[in-house]
Amino acid sequence: MTDTTFTLGTRLESSPHGRTGVIHTPHGDIATPAFIPVATKATVKTLTPEQIRQTGAQAILSNAYHLYLQPGPDIVDTAGGVAAFENWHGPTYTDSGGFQVMSLGVGFKKVLAMDTTNLTAADVKARSKDRFAHVDEDGVDFRSVIDGSKHRFTPEVSMQIQHQLGADIMFAFDELTTLMDTREYQDASVERTHRWARRCLEEHNRLTEQRVGKPLQSLWGVVQGAQYEDLRRQATRGLVSLSDEFRAEGKRGFGGYGIGGALEKERLGTIVGWVCDELPVDAPRHLLGISEPDDLFTAIEAGADTFDCVAPTRLGRRGGVYTLDGRMTLTGARFKRDFAGIDEELGGYVSENYSRAYIHHLLKAKEFLAGTLCTMHNLYFMIRLVDGIRDAIEAGDYEAYRDEFMGRYYASKR
Repeated sequence: MTDTTFTLGTRLESSPHGRTGVIHTPHGDIATPAFIPVATKATVKTLTPEQIRQTGAQAILSNAYHLYLQPGPDIVDTAGGVAAFENWHGPTYTDSGGFQVMSLGVGFKKVLAMDTTNLTAADVKARSKDRFAHVDEDGVDFRSVIDGSKHRFTPEVSMQIQHQLGADIMFAFDELTTLMDTREYQDASVERTHRWARRCLEEHNRLTEQRVGKPLQSLWGVVQGAQYEDLRRQATRGLVSLSDEFRAEGKRGFGGYGIGGALEKERLGTIVGWVCDELPVDAPRHLLGISEPDDLFTAIEAGADTFDCVAPTRLGRRGGVYTLDGRMTLTGARFKRDFAGIDEELGGYVSENYSRAYIHHLLKAKEFLAGTLCTMHNLYFMIRLVDGIRDAIEAGDYEAYRDEFMGRYYASKR
């Protein structure tokens, strides 16, 4: 069985870390930079695997928390792993469940507060009172988002679940903090996440030896540290050192690294840059959960290789679509008699076959097909955008591509 490796491609001359490359997995290659659609419950909502392939997606990311709750990792394992279970037959990622354990357990409108600007004292108090996830040194107690039943995740449990899910790339169990947490708590959390990372590596090695005959899985460490430069660098160096320690003992270390945690949009590039300063060049980097097109350019320039986000699919189910001239919402009355494709210049299956007027009708009639078409278009848009960035880096004209796209897409905001 082959393991996951990374081959460095073309470097971005104007950036110390931006580059292209290829992630080689047991289920196929991923040319980077790459946008990875989110298949939360072993499905990209509203799309079949065949439709996902039509968008140009190279890999998909599923959620350990949700698949643990339903249908259960043992069922996915019996099916041959998440790729076979969902009929994807390509590279797959699973996250550790750490984000969902915390974000769905806080009881604060089921979202994590990454921006505290508009939070009132009452909001903060309510969040603390209603929190359904509790962290201790060993792991996290939480309640199911499905039925409120009690569960517990530890680093070992997360590894056991993800091994049963069988994704090519999986992430170490980490503690997700928010911008409301104090510096003192962030310090303690980074140290705890490091200790959990060691336990993840130990369990990962044990399970790899135990599950003989299964495709090899690559475990990636997750860098936390919020907005603090010293914590981000400390966390990164600690994970790299830990990986080196395991390899020196003849064991499996981290195959790559995820960059997660609380950060503000305007500091995205800076924080990713701090992390990439400390990472080995041959280690692939995944940025967890970014959304807007400008974030993609920022992240790639700072050194991210792959990234995922639910925004394109969530937006699509509500009738929001991306175009080369910016975002628009097809529920608007002006689209009732607009028989053009969503973005005929961009092209793609949806723009070439369905009109804005038809999708407007579907949205108003609350037909499920509306979500399918808008989601398919949005994924095609994001994947084509990142493919264009990759091609531009390799051709040596990245800045021109970026400036042309950004100038047009955000023209209405100037």
